[in-house]
Amino acid sequence: MAKGYSIFNLLKHALRKDEPWPQAWAKPEPKSNYDVIIIGGGGHGLATAYYLAKNHGLKNIAVLEKSYIGSGNVGRNTTIIRSNYMLGSNTKFFEKSLQMWEGLSHELDFNCMVSHRGQIVVGVSPGQMDTFARRGNIMRLHGIDAQLLDRNETMKEVPYLDYSKEARFPVHGSILQPRAGTVRHDAVAWGYARAASALGVHIIENCEVTGFVKSGNKITGVQTSRGKILADKTGIAVAGHTSHLAKMAGLKLPVETHILQAFVTEPVKPLVHHVVSWGAELFYLSQSDKGGMVFGGHLDGFNTYTQRGQFFKMKDVMECAVSLMPFMSRMKLLRHWGGVNDMTPDGSPFICKTPVDGLYLNGGWCYQGFKATPASGLTFAHTIAIDTPHELATGFSLDRFERGGELDEHGIGNWTYKQ
Repeated sequence: MAKGYSIFNLLKHALRKDEPWPQAWAKPEPKSNYDVIIIGGGGHGLATAYYLAKNHGLKNIAVLEKSYIGSGNVGRNTTIIRSNYMLGSNTKFFEKSLQMWEGLSHELDFNCMVSHRGQIVVGVSPGQMDTFARRGNIMRLHGIDAQLLDRNETMKEVPYLDYSKEARFPVHGSILQPRAGTVRHDAVAWGYARAASALGVHIIENCEVTGFVKSGNKITGVQTSRGKILADKTGIAVAGHTSHLAKMAGLKLPVETHILQAFVTEPVKPLVHHVVSWGAELFYLSQSDKGGMVFGGHLDGFNTYTQRGQFFKMKDVMECAVSLMPFMSRMKLLRHWGGVNDMTPDGSPFICKTPVDGLYLNGGWCYQGFKATPASGLTFAHTIAIDTPHELATGFSLDRFERGGELDEHGIGNWTYKQ
């Protein structure tokens, strides 16, 4: 546990009811002018502001959040972290992010509850096992941990799956990344907010951006629900609302917004000790520290900015859960929720300058935004401060589709079933 939140502090505040908990981050009034504005107070926006201040010495920074910190996708996901990617830019980028997760609690002096429980992806055909072997070899050539498990080895790791002769999708084996796992998502938001604020970053909540201030082709600031705020540079990091906000600046993006649902069951005793994914369909599950099964599946499949999911997708995901793990049929669903995702044509993000002078873009994260948080903040801060792409993010440019530089790794980490 980070030293600022030791067991002694917990006991002190629990016993002394007359003493309020200290404010984690300052809540200043917005100034009229900043060097850099980051639109979006989620994980990526807060991490970017933190690394701008820490690594590049910028102090006059504001993070503008239309609601409260942690209200967006950073608090509405299934908390998985991993680096089991195959294509060049993705492989190096997400491995860097996983390495940063490993030391993040010490970095921020805040317990982010990082759990390296491992991710196991279950294969349901011989052809899929060949694909797993290829991906695992590429990972290991890049120094990333990967283990290919046969059926018997998989049974030892995850004995609660359906290995019966009647199984709809027979288990042939799996691929395991031991360093993958989960992180407490709201702790990530709070930790970055607290650390950025300590470095002088202004975190402005309840401040919705309603438009941009322009001088010719240059963005010189933003219009907000709390007035006009000027800045030399402005970065967008707003998850599912990226294309909507970019349109205000005159920028049309190759991005669609879709809803992705997630679910959690009633708590039970510890049973699932990994993150478990499935090759038969896009499905992923882990057990939280409270005992609930946290899981999800595919997008609902239509464009929307709502956060209310549809019953047909709930049905699909429940069928996946029960087919893979029969014990799930006896569990009660406690709640479900939805988050809006930026979906790009190739399933990979943007971290880059835009054609609009003074405007920088971090978006298009599809299924993979949360796990990218540390490296996303690191590389986006570099891009804004230096005006050149970070070496880990050169593949995430906005013009890659014009150049034939797609990073098409659809359904990353799950690799759905092919007969």
